[in-house]
Amino acid sequence: MNARTRTILVLFGVSCLAFLAATARSQEALSQFPRSGKDFLPVTAYSAEEDGGILKVFAGLRVADVSDGMDKAGLPGIGLVDPSILPLWTDLKNFSHRFAGIAVTARYVPTQKPHAGQLTPEEFDRWEGEFYSRYSSEPYAALIRPGTALVIDDVEEADIGSIGSYNIMDWKRRGCAGVVTDAAARDTDEIALEKVPLYLRRRGRGIRPGRNEIESVNRPVSIGGVLVMPGDVVVADGDGVIVVPRAQARSVAAFARQVMENDKAGRRELYKQMRLPEDASTRK
Repeated sequence: MNARTRTILVLFGVSCLAFLAATARSQEALSQFPRSGKDFLPVTAYSAEEDGGILKVFAGLRVADVSDGMDKAGLPGIGLVDPSILPLWTDLKNFSHRFAGIAVTARYVPTQKPHAGQLTPEEFDRWEGEFYSRYSSEPYAALIRPGTALVIDDVEEADIGSIGSYNIMDWKRRGCAGVVTDAAARDTDEIALEKVPLYLRRRGRGIRPGRNEIESVNRPVSIGGVLVMPGDVVVADGDGVIVVPRAQARSVAAFARQVMENDKAGRRELYKQMRLPEDASTRK
């Protein structure tokens, strides 16, 4: 056996020992966890003042600007939500469908509880109300404050309209800047008239009772292939949705701001050459 082979075997043995040691430590740690489970991603709570400071630096930024800012901050491709999640409605005069907000998250999962079956109208109403209150409620509504981006991880495969014209208006009343879901909403005509920014995968129809249950609030969720942590920055416009990790938010915003200002300056010059009036997309 030559020296090179011996070196390779020694390195392989060291790697195996390191792997076995790590496995043993992992198993020992797991043995201390309750069978009821454990959360592994820590969540940080931020004050309204901290959130307000972050929202100021993101004011007016577009998804494309933020995407470029993420690239410059060393986060290429991170945070770009599946492009099938798009705005329900758009306003091409004032861009009121656009928003930047601080994530409050919620997750609904399919229920295993049986449906009520055929009941009298009165019995069905009682069953429906009890299901809403006990299993498929909206505890996250109490966390909404001005500048909140409500991010709902729902049952993508089912035809459930967890978001409707009443509850989305109530969220707006509480200060919600916009809503993002990886599933569906119903009452979409009314929501478009109400002009609440909503980004969704598709339109839905069914009610929540008998279809889903609330699983968690302000825990990590996955939306369109992207991790969303409570407190992250969510930016949405006609191009879709992007999520900025809170720890890198200020540096991303600084890069994105420069990208946007350069773009506007260049297009303002083109508008002048073409004798076009400025619009909301070029004004400082």
